[in-house]
Order: sequence, then structure tokens, then C-alpha cells
Amino acid sequence: MAAVAPQADPIRRLVLALSRLPGIGEKTATRLTFFLLNAERQTTTELAAALADLHERVHLCSVCCNLTEQDPCRFCADPRRDAGVVCVVESVPSLLAVERTGEFRGRYHVLHGVLAPLDGVGPEALHLRELVARIGGGVTEVIVATNPSVEGEATALYIQRLLRPLGVRVTRIASGVPIGSDLEYADQVTLSRALMGRREM
Repeated sequence: MAAVAPQADPIRRLVLALSRLPGIGEKTATRLTFFLLNAERQTTTELAAALADLHERVHLCSVCCNLTEQDPCRFCADPRRDAGVVCVVESVPSLLAVERTGEFRGRYHVLHGVLAPLDGVGPEALHLRELVARIGGGVTEVIVATNPSVEGEATALYIQRLLRPLGVRVTRIASGVPIGSDLEYADQVTLSRALMGRREM
């Protein structure tokens, strides 16, 4: 979509900006624009401030690559969590989905994607270097919890081959999560069973 000129009509400019968001077409963007236009000024001011804070205050955790305001993030900083077990996920929504199960008390590592050669996404685009760097720090098991998709499975196998020579146990979450689905949409019971039934790779 073409960039919006700064001098464009403010209503049209916001409609075009909102329609760039995933899942929002022009009709929904128009409806949101007029909702904001008719809302109290405080509502739009708070929204604008929250959007500005996203890039100013949120960054990657230097340990696990989670999105966080503090460094290290709350999961890495929590002494009650088992630092010897690391759960590798594709994204922050997947991390939150696993956390909601209440079954996992270890640490996390966020890849921010999966291997997708056809889309130009190779190993260097993922946060694998940071994962390897953590292995020497007392990590005894890495649970690979990528989505059960073709790309997720390929990423899981790549991680297995990458970490096996380092002497760490690599496991994969068990089936129970439907093939082709995303972890963030799975229910808590399914994810709990998948974690408890993980297997050696």
C-alpha cells in the first residue's frame, strides 16, 4: 500500500493507517476511525501515548528475546523458575499461551519466527545464536514448542541438530495440539497435555 502523504485528509489518513493492521479491512478501519473521532479526547490521547510507548519502552530481553519493558524480563528474573529447562517458542503470543497452562515453571526463549526458505527466512533471521549461548549456563533440557506446521517442524529439527552436539537434552511437545494450528489459539488442557507428554527428539 502506498505511503500516506502528511497533508492528506486526517480521516482518510487514519483509515489507511488502520487498514494496514492484520485482520482489519477498510470498512473496519473506517468504523474504528469514526469511533475514535466521536470518542472523548482522553481516549484518543491515551491510545496515541500507548502506541508511542511501544517503540520507546518495549525491547527484547537480553536473555530470552521476549518483548519486555525491563531487562531481564519477568520470566528470566524470577528466581523461582527452573533455569535448567528452556521452552523455545515461535512468538510472544505462543509464550503467553504456554504460560497460561500453569504447567511450565522453567524459562523461555522466543525465536520471533520459524524457518521459511521460500519466504527468505533462514536461521540467521531467528534468535538461535542467543539460544546456543544459553546452553553453557546450566541448561539441561530444551523443550521445542514451535507450532505443529511444516515450518514449525522444520525449525524443531534444525534446533535438534544444532543443540544435540552440545550435550543438552532436546524434547518436543507431544501431539495434542492440532496439526496446522497456532499455539496461541489452543486451549489450556490441550497445551497442558502436550507439555506433560513431551518426547525425546
